[in-house]
Amino acid sequence: MRVLLVAGAVAAMLAGCQTPQESLASATDVCQASGFRPGTTAYSRCVNSNYQENRRASQETSNAVATGVVAGVVGGAIVGAASRPYYGRGYYYGRPYRYGWY
Repeated sequence: MRVLLVAGAVAAMLAGCQTPQESLASATDVCQASGFRPGTTAYSRCVNSNYQENRRASQETSNAVATGVVAGVVGGAIVGAASRPYYGRGYYYGRPYRYGWY
C-alpha cells in the first residue's frame, strides 16, 4: 500500500512538470508568432523572458501538486487513524420484536 502511495505521489508531481526543452520550444514559438526575427537582440530577450516564465510556472505547478499530494496522504492517514471499526452490539440487539419484524 505504501509503495502505491509513493508511486502515485511521484506520478502526480511529474504530471505538472514541463521539460526545459518543451519550455524553450514554447518560448521560441511565442516569440516567432509575435513577429520577432531569430538572431536579433529583441528575439533573444523575448525567448529568455518567456523561457524563464515557463520554467517558473512549471515549478509552481509542480510544488502545488506535491503539496496537494502530501495533504491528501496526511489527511488520509489522520482519517484512517481516527476511524476505528465498530465491534459492539447491533442496533436491534435486545429489543423486543414488534409485529412484522422477525
